[in-house]
Amino acid sequence: MKVIAFYLPQFHEIPENDEWWGKGFTEWVNVKKAKPLFDGHEQPKVPLDKNYYNLLDPKVQVWQAKLAKEYGVYGFCYYHYWFGGKMLLEKPMENMLKNPDVDLPFCICWANEPWTRAWVGETKVLIPQYYGEKKEWEEHFNYLLPFFKDSRYITENGKPLVVIYRPEVIECLNDMLDCWQQLAKDNGLPGLIFAYQNIDFDLQQDKDDSRFDYDIEFQPLYAQHDMTKDKHKYLKAIRRKVAGIVERKFGFDLMRYGAGFFNKGVQTDYDVVWKKVLERTPETEKNVPAAFVTWDNTPRKGEKGQAFVGDTPQKFEKYLSQQIKRARDVYHKDLLFMYAWNEWAEGGYLEPDERFGYGNLKAIRQALIENDEFPVYPEVKGK
Repeated sequence: MKVIAFYLPQFHEIPENDEWWGKGFTEWVNVKKAKPLFDGHEQPKVPLDKNYYNLLDPKVQVWQAKLAKEYGVYGFCYYHYWFGGKMLLEKPMENMLKNPDVDLPFCICWANEPWTRAWVGETKVLIPQYYGEKKEWEEHFNYLLPFFKDSRYITENGKPLVVIYRPEVIECLNDMLDCWQQLAKDNGLPGLIFAYQNIDFDLQQDKDDSRFDYDIEFQPLYAQHDMTKDKHKYLKAIRRKVAGIVERKFGFDLMRYGAGFFNKGVQTDYDVVWKKVLERTPETEKNVPAAFVTWDNTPRKGEKGQAFVGDTPQKFEKYLSQQIKRARDVYHKDLLFMYAWNEWAEGGYLEPDERFGYGNLKAIRQALIENDEFPVYPEVKGK
């Protein structure tokens, strides 16, 4: 079973974040400033041995890769930020590409949202998204091509797996993906495998997902939607339509940042969400199951955030073991996407911390072993 964990590269300084959020900003700033909001609220989260690493230190990515392999995480899905030729947080991915000692399979998720000041309740767009036309699509593809051709890149039948976070906001979606498919073949690849991650595209009744091979059931977002979908059903449909218009015209994600999908009170029961995950069944052959460690985005959003309560490594192992079995027997997939490797400011991290140590990593390994699904890793060329 290929457990692929989403990977956040925002653990190093960049000039743009210095300007927007203050000198020295990284994701650790949000993590360290977090405060408990209720009795038993485990904040702030503290990495084991206070390992507030810098991803520009090459030893860190080597350590992460070794740790992931030891406990059965098959690979990382790196969030990739591209805004019409402008890149942000690209160095960790580029450094990984140059360093064969980062010996772990990987793929890329284009996190194609505009950046805003939504963390602090503001609507200001910091950097808008721009998709352009064929020239811009070719430029983007050519940047990604060396990654696609790397021996560590996760492929299916030789085709690199490419995840797009929010297809529904890309007006040129089909033309762009067709262009990329042709460019892949022109450059010696058999093609590309496209998957999408965010629920908003999935919920569109008139969506055209013909270019996509997979629909990732991004958790806990899908489960949270299932828990609330019968409430205010028609109002939400209208709001979503209006939000789509607002985002296309102004680049602001009203559904996520204005209405706040998770802003329904601070606490949610971890077990209830996981049970909802385990109730899902695939609607089509494209559905790929997912799992999550836990969720707590109060370091970013304070009392407007959402914290799951009651999580332990023991529960995580139990639920994950069931989801691995369901991935194989119900979804008929050997892929399972995990939220996440290092989303420290949203609670979704597998890396060791002061509270549970290596508990959640041990849980993954045990869940895989229980199901006879511990992965076999491909050999890295160039080592």
